[in-house]
Amino acid sequence: MIDETVYVTHGPADLSLAQDLFSTIRNFPFTVHVAMEELESGRSRSELGGRIANADLVVALFTEDGATDAWLNQEVGYAVAKGVPVLPIYESPDDRGGYVADTEGVELQRDDLTVTVFNLVCRLRAALAPLGALSVPNWFLRFPCSLDGCDGTVTIEVERSQKDLWRMHEHNQPVRQDCKTCQSSYFFDAGTFGFLHREDGALPDD
Repeated sequence: MIDETVYVTHGPADLSLAQDLFSTIRNFPFTVHVAMEELESGRSRSELGGRIANADLVVALFTEDGATDAWLNQEVGYAVAKGVPVLPIYESPDDRGGYVADTEGVELQRDDLTVTVFNLVCRLRAALAPLGALSVPNWFLRFPCSLDGCDGTVTIEVERSQKDLWRMHEHNQPVRQDCKTCQSSYFFDAGTFGFLHREDGALPDD
């Protein structure tokens, strides 16, 4: 799943919300392009057509204020024209109109973004699943161990179902993975895969 790309289209006022929704999701090994972040690099919105056409999935953020944004709706229409699937996130079902009026998506719960992020991860796992016999894609998080002096790499294979992960989240059971080099333990929220804390291990004696 390393080559997959997700493009996030949204209204100008919803940049921080889009960043909050995808902050932990960006830990996974696929590329996320957020529309207004692309503009901060000096590009114009009209130049983002290539990002959309080459995406495996477009996530469209429909808020009460942003649902009528011209660029948001134009980019959704462009994605549909290019055959790119669109996943709507919406505050109200009435906010998603046009091409995605009847498309199942993710309800935005501002008072509990953890639930929204979890449901978004559910939909992303389904949308980016590989074709074939495997029903759950091989998702993983990989990062360098942050213990001073350790050069190990930590890899968390995400093999549990979303149902199991949410059950762990509700029971405050984190996902744990140890560094094989220094035995430091890393803990992540099972619902969002947000980093919680590290328990330090020790480097082996030379």
